[in-house]
Amino acid sequence: PPYKEKAKGKGSWIESGSANHAAPLNDWQPPREWKVGAHAKHLRNLYIYFWRWAAWKVFEQGAGGRDLSPPVDDKLAGMVCYITVSGFLNGPGFEKMRADLRRDCDEIWVIDCSPEGFQPEVASRIFQGVQQTICIVLASRSIKPDASKPARVRYRALAKGRREAKFVEMAEIALADTNWSDCPTAPRAPFLPKHSGGWGDYAALDAVVDYIGPGVTGGRTWVIAPDSGTLQSRWEELLSANDPTRMELLFHPTIRKNKSGEYEVADRHIRKTVNQGIGKRPARPVQIINETDQKASIARYGFRSFDRQYVIADARVLSDPRPKIWDVENEAQVYLTAPMDFSPTGGPALTFTANPADKHHYKGSFSGRVFALWKDAAATEANVSPAVVAAFAKAFGAPVDPVDVFAYVAALLAHPAYTARFAADLVRPGLRVPLTADAVLFAEAAKLGRAVIRLHTFGERFATEDPPKPPRVAKDAPTVPKDGAIPATPEGFPDTIDYDAAKRRLLVGTGFIDNVPPAVWAYEVSGKQVLRQWFSYRKKNRERPQIGDRRLPSPLGEIQPDHWLSEYTTELINVLNVLALLVELEPKQADLLNRICSGPLIPASKLPS
Repeated sequence: PPYKEKAKGKGSWIESGSANHAAPLNDWQPPREWKVGAHAKHLRNLYIYFWRWAAWKVFEQGAGGRDLSPPVDDKLAGMVCYITVSGFLNGPGFEKMRADLRRDCDEIWVIDCSPEGFQPEVASRIFQGVQQTICIVLASRSIKPDASKPARVRYRALAKGRREAKFVEMAEIALADTNWSDCPTAPRAPFLPKHSGGWGDYAALDAVVDYIGPGVTGGRTWVIAPDSGTLQSRWEELLSANDPTRMELLFHPTIRKNKSGEYEVADRHIRKTVNQGIGKRPARPVQIINETDQKASIARYGFRSFDRQYVIADARVLSDPRPKIWDVENEAQVYLTAPMDFSPTGGPALTFTANPADKHHYKGSFSGRVFALWKDAAATEANVSPAVVAAFAKAFGAPVDPVDVFAYVAALLAHPAYTARFAADLVRPGLRVPLTADAVLFAEAAKLGRAVIRLHTFGERFATEDPPKPPRVAKDAPTVPKDGAIPATPEGFPDTIDYDAAKRRLLVGTGFIDNVPPAVWAYEVSGKQVLRQWFSYRKKNRERPQIGDRRLPSPLGEIQPDHWLSEYTTELINVLNVLALLVELEPKQADLLNRICSGPLIPASKLPS
């Protein structure tokens, strides 16, 4: 089937129903009490419409419909087999879809065709132009199914490699093979293998630290910038637009189709009154079209991993400011961001920031989840599971500080050895934390984790200096030589970043920075090279490729400095030092993870529900 996300209105009667048939897609909408409604938007995709049509055609059309009680009409027997993107195997928005397929079928087979993960090398892709992960799923119902049992779901993954090798492997696969892995039987569970062995005994990340929600959704690119001066200039330009049509163009409201097929404004707009503050910043119930305050409300922002930027912290311009994230903002707060609906492919499995985090903070795409150290703005109640704290205390025979538990997670998961060690287990998304029963190892991890968080937050949390200072490499730190200064002129505005391994030199336009280790240049967060991504938001040409039929962004985004700012160089030096120090810690983290996994553990099954 074709793939197109945000395909609301393109599903014909499957999506909208008809005069004599309710919309079949409604059957796959998760009930409100499941609390996954925020993810149900992913059902609005062309490939899901095809899945719903096929399931209706094969398992429901004709006499009896879904009634599997005897006698069963043999017209309702059959199978559906598609090769599609694989988001529905695990995504929370597809829980009802999986539950219905388990109920209506008795056998389901899944072949993962993209073990390399999202955006793999083109040569490894089954369809070379498709960057999403791909799977083959065969859902079958026999003439006489056992209605008392959910479908047996079996899974296997093709070996990583070139597409030609995958075709050879697929030609040899048989449904009767013994090398299929069984998936859970719970109706809403993923179509992915059961957790077993050591990995299955580890605690889920969100059972250790409480999830507070998705990150902030700006909804429009002009509200975020790497320097505050640019945001102030954009705000002034917006308010100076005397023509409402021009102001609306600059503001760039979200436009969507309504049920009648007409386009309409979907969220914030210049005439909308918003009675919502952001954290300690009070609400300003003045329509943007009537705003007279020329001073924008600007805040430091965790835009991407190791990329601190600024945002206009005003609920009138943010599509979804995520109040829970701002409400707990304080001078001690640490936000943890991690992938939960997809698996990391390299680098740290999670990252930290001292500032309210963007929806895509972790890697720049595919969203992620935000966890916080503190539940409240006063930093008096930790956001760590009391059950986990109690389990540690019982194992150690002594009280445990919840902050140490948070730091423990950083030590074990925030480094590439974790991602590499558990790559096979992470075929099913969802990070897990091995809980040591050894008090000495726990103390070592808590201390190391505080050092990790200090680096991720650029020295602002768990500081070792008073006042806090940006971390610095003790010897041979990254340095801008006299002849390597990055030009601060419009003509010298850099547009390229590269690396000279022989000289250990980072090349920024015609400028350069020495003493940059190769591992720092290569440092990645799940496939995103940190330095390239960081530079892309500060280089001369910051245009982003247009995807599909999306509208052009607001002209306000074109307002940016006409030269490289000195604060960019300062922050780049900060980033290089932080990454270099994290690379130095990685062997300690890998060794500690190995010793903890090899030692006595507290099984997740021992934790209270």
